Amino acid sequence: MIETALQGHLVARGASYADDRGIALPRHFGDPEAEYGALVRGAALLDAGFRTVVRATGPDRVSFLQGMLSNDVSCLAAGEGCPALLLTVQGRVTADLRLAALADEMLLDCDVRARDALVAALEGLLIADDVELAAPAEPLALIGVEGPDAARVLAGASALAPFAHTELAIAGTGVRVQRASEVHGDGFVLHVPAAQAAAVWDALVTTGARPCGMEALEGRRVEVGVPRIGLDMGEKTLALEVPVEDAISATKGCYLGQEVVARGTARGHINRRLVALLLAGPAPASGAPLVRDGKDVGHLTTIARAFGAGTLAALGFVRREHWEPGTELAVRGGHAVTVARVASWPLA
Repeated sequence: MIETALQGHLVARGASYADDRGIALPRHFGDPEAEYGALVRGAALLDAGFRTVVRATGPDRVSFLQGMLSNDVSCLAAGEGCPALLLTVQGRVTADLRLAALADEMLLDCDVRARDALVAALEGLLIADDVELAAPAEPLALIGVEGPDAARVLAGASALAPFAHTELAIAGTGVRVQRASEVHGDGFVLHVPAAQAAAVWDALVTTGARPCGMEALEGRRVEVGVPRIGLDMGEKTLALEVPVEDAISATKGCYLGQEVVARGTARGHINRRLVALLLAGPAPASGAPLVRDGKDVGHLTTIARAFGAGTLAALGFVRREHWEPGTELAVRGGHAVTVARVASWPLA
């Protein structure tokens, strides 16, 4: 199991840890409901060690990434950024990214579990391009600050546009701060030298940010409909089946998978899509089938306690005939019946 740079430090501060698909992440810090409150009403501090950074360097890095990724990379000036996807030629999702452009390199922030697939896919497409993909020169820890009070906690970053980034000094350490949220909220992600991560974490706690675990974060993510790679999207998922519109440019030229995306957009028709579901009954397992009139019509992906909605909720794929809000589906699995009602985002 992968341990984040902050694990030992946070265990000593009361974090309860769990295996999150191969990564040890803090489940909660003793009160997940209060942690959820910090996410939506204050400032929440996250160990974002489920993400990592890949550096793209070389004189052809921008033109190469422009031809590979779903968003317009060529327009980014130093200090700017954007979300993007790496797709297969069939338009399916290999990785979701946050890009940060610097004068002489491009930083690709991705899920740590998708890093190897991302690098292998890009390196497999390098022919005559002068581009190198590598880990940062100094190991990094990623820390998130989320919530409406996040800009006060990071006062020097309050004027940043979405996905723009800058360098700040926190606890005497140079930190790259990018305006980006895990839950479509007011948020920032910090690239922190791993050796100084504990000191930066404690400094942010001192300014009023509350440590927050994955239980609260996943609940909010389900409430607002943010898909996670490996759970809600992957190489069996078409980009148009998930709510990732901000990561796809409708105006740029050719990129990997673009023909499939353009064709599906022009038709305005997909057979299934990711939806929000309110659950009534015992908690089902991820992957459990969704049934209507005895027929499989979809399956669950993420199940979480939606604190703001006051109920158990889920993300799941549902066929187009059954995805209208209010439609009731049965969750198949086990002896007890769980009812899943299709809902609209945000749930709270």
